[in-house]
Amino acid sequence: MIVPKQHLEKGNFVDLIHSSQLQPCGVDMTLKEAYTFSSAGKIDFDNKERKISEVAPIPFAAASDDVALAPGAYKVMFNEYVRIPKDSAAICLPRSSLLRCGVTLECALWDPGYEGRSEALLVVRNDHGIVLKKNAKIGQMVFIKLAEATNSLYSGVYKGENK
Repeated sequence: MIVPKQHLEKGNFVDLIHSSQLQPCGVDMTLKEAYTFSSAGKIDFDNKERKISEVAPIPFAAASDDVALAPGAYKVMFNEYVRIPKDSAAICLPRSSLLRCGVTLECALWDPGYEGRSEALLVVRNDHGIVLKKNAKIGQMVFIKLAEATNSLYSGVYKGENK
């Protein structure tokens, strides 16, 4: 079951920057920062050799608060600090306007117990690139109510990230 708007308004699931982010079935996620990848990463089975790719921030233009992105892959950070309840999970989908511009947003699943200011992958497929404004609405987070609360909560390295 998707958690409806009236429950999101009552809960303390997401710190919003504006009330217009509440949607009938979720919450609009906004752009805080964008980064270019500057190194390779490494992923293994048990994270003993995991190395997350290094990134370099892309500054917003001072006069316009715009960031122009050429075709390619970018890491983005959301403004919103989220707290996933023990009886829910969350996913984030790209906003349709982003897709209509030839850009997509790739996100992982948010587990029960996760909290933090999440990051995602923004992929610009439009040969002409995209210009994004600081705080642009780029994704929509949808909360999924679990059949029952879980006994084990997320406790990984990303818990509490980017406070």
